Amino acid sequence: MADALKFHPYNRAAGGWGALRASLRSMRQEGILTEGTALLLRSNQAEGFDCPGCAWPDPDVHSTFEFCENGVKAVAAEATNRRVTRDFFASHTVSDLAGHDDYWLEEQGRLTEPMAYDAASDHYRPIGWEEAFTRVARHLRTLDSPDRAIFYTSGRTSNEAAFLYQLFVRQFGTNNLPDCSNMCHEPTSVGMPDSIGIGKGTVTLEDFDHTHLVLMFGHNPGTNHPRMLGTLRDVVKRGGRILAFNPLKERGLQRFVHPQNPAEMLSGQGTQLASHIYQPRLGGDYALVLGIARAILEQGTIDEEFIAAHTHGFAAFAELARNTAWSQLESESGLSRTELEEIGRIYDTSPASIITWGMGITQHPHAVDTIHMLLNLLFLKGNMGRPGAGAAPIRGHSNVQGDRTMGIWERPPERFLDRLEEVFGFSPPRAPGYDVVAAVGALERGDAKVFFGMGGNFANAAPDTARTHRALQEAELTVLVTTKLNRSHVVHGKDALILPCIGRTEVDLQNGHAQGITVEDSMSMVHISQGIRPPASAQLRSEVSIVAGLAQAVLPDSRIPWQDLAADYDRIRDLIAQVVPGFEDFNARVHRARGFHLDLPPRRRVWPTANGRANFLARPLAEVVATQYSPELPERSYRLMTVRSHDQYNTTIYGFEDRYRGVSGARNVCFIHPDDLAEAGFAKEDQVDIISHWHDGERRARGFVLLPYDIPRGCLAGYYPELNVLVPLDSHAERARTPTSKFIVVTLRRPADV
Repeated sequence: MADALKFHPYNRAAGGWGALRASLRSMRQEGILTEGTALLLRSNQAEGFDCPGCAWPDPDVHSTFEFCENGVKAVAAEATNRRVTRDFFASHTVSDLAGHDDYWLEEQGRLTEPMAYDAASDHYRPIGWEEAFTRVARHLRTLDSPDRAIFYTSGRTSNEAAFLYQLFVRQFGTNNLPDCSNMCHEPTSVGMPDSIGIGKGTVTLEDFDHTHLVLMFGHNPGTNHPRMLGTLRDVVKRGGRILAFNPLKERGLQRFVHPQNPAEMLSGQGTQLASHIYQPRLGGDYALVLGIARAILEQGTIDEEFIAAHTHGFAAFAELARNTAWSQLESESGLSRTELEEIGRIYDTSPASIITWGMGITQHPHAVDTIHMLLNLLFLKGNMGRPGAGAAPIRGHSNVQGDRTMGIWERPPERFLDRLEEVFGFSPPRAPGYDVVAAVGALERGDAKVFFGMGGNFANAAPDTARTHRALQEAELTVLVTTKLNRSHVVHGKDALILPCIGRTEVDLQNGHAQGITVEDSMSMVHISQGIRPPASAQLRSEVSIVAGLAQAVLPDSRIPWQDLAADYDRIRDLIAQVVPGFEDFNARVHRARGFHLDLPPRRRVWPTANGRANFLARPLAEVVATQYSPELPERSYRLMTVRSHDQYNTTIYGFEDRYRGVSGARNVCFIHPDDLAEAGFAKEDQVDIISHWHDGERRARGFVLLPYDIPRGCLAGYYPELNVLVPLDSHAERARTPTSKFIVVTLRRPADV
């Protein structure tokens, strides 16, 4: 694949004709150009389906076109005319499939019927739904403890499926409910409650209509949530400012041509988004934000009234900030004092500011501390609980936040478990379950025997690829509910099942009635989604139906009417209304236009913290920095972060065109500063092995091509999931245990070096 690599600078704006051409190409490639165009007109519409891609919210007033390039790719991939049938599996052994890359596996098309692994022939063979449920039940019943089973969830599972799934798992007797949040925004869910009492953002999309300043930390909207670019464009058009903080100067942070604006499309110039792009060192965000806070305290003004009425801990925080040396702040952040003071002045003069962040903040050892610091910065200027101001963590998958709200969590709140007990009449388990990191360890040790995945591609999404793969192969049974082939189907347990489900775009027909599902977006709007096209196969079942069938087989004596609930999703929503705070009268409210917004107390300046106040929280910089490093760093080491290509979503690879970074034809690349390249004695497009260093030894990613790039000295970047092999399983964020995929200590070696 390296032979196909092309590297050429991309100097045009994000969006525009490039996005339009890529969208048309993806629909043509999937064989749905005519149908796909009509399908997209119902994407993110009130009478349509929620895009299976990102969790960016929909506007109050919908336009005809509420989709982006990567949303088109997600819809096209699901609506493809390709099919994986029993004949396909008959002609390919699993060993043969394992030899293909991830792109090839996904490109084979939609799965069409349940399949079971036959070890004697090394093939997947057809199995009936009831027989499949019976097989899972047999494995689960032979376990000596429910905690020997792990039930994973991806972020695209609907609220209804997620609620029913966790209900089944907890009646079975375990809290082993790891999910993809464990690998992305868990530090947000851990850190925000310390500061403001909830683990969700405090702004709505409407707040972007009133904000004067958006500070964006560690996320790349042009690739990961492109519809945000339109919102940012609107902020700039009415006089607002955007400051971006990212080690890479991503194209989507710079200039954007709105594909729906004829004048911009004709000129190609578009709108400059960020007025300033600052490039902190990997791991430098805590020092960066602390430096901005010090600049405010020394040169600006603070909202004394807000601080006095609503916060706790200001004096200690202010003392810590003022006593942190500028030299230390500069050294750790990678920014100069002049730049930090410049940011402070801009922030100080803004009447209302929003702070956004993504996995560039959360996938670090000290991620929770950094989130505390971002909230401290908001508190200084009273940017909480008023229009145009607040915290906006940018979530990934379209319902990852909703799944957590529905109880997909290995550490559920006691009040949630209490309500389950009151409503359903059984005693749910109280002991914490396994998160993703612990789940891999449990499978590896043999403490867990069954792995059930509700969507996703756990084999490639989890860290420490070699260990994760070995752990899954140790399982007695692996089961995957999914729409298409991926790596997890060929890295399987001794027994394995594939249970194919309908997609977000497809009609979910139960007892002759089309069902709607609901999702919660990144800003806590809950709305309905209803597919419009026939399922890819008559044998597909909905996720809700699969959970109900499984629960019926595993828990035949349960008093919960699983099949009745699966027959009418309104019945599930009525139960959610009894259990989950904020979902009272769920059915009536969600059928209104755009659904409803969950009540978030910090928007009213009410703080559900232990002390009833918003808390300034900070640790000395030296103490935070100490969490990042192994005891002895190897000579000429670098800090590596993993990133997505523009032609992928999470582990799904749509193609080999990372357009905005100027890379095409290959994914085995490593971005490096030109001076670091020369200093290390390498040249452009040299091949190297990347070695990560941890207390338990080295991990090696082989055959990566070095590309000179505008990235801070001492820092590297390369694609996820290929570089997950370098992320040690037990290198994770303090308290939140998110893999440190944005801070991996590595060295570079020529392939001949051993």
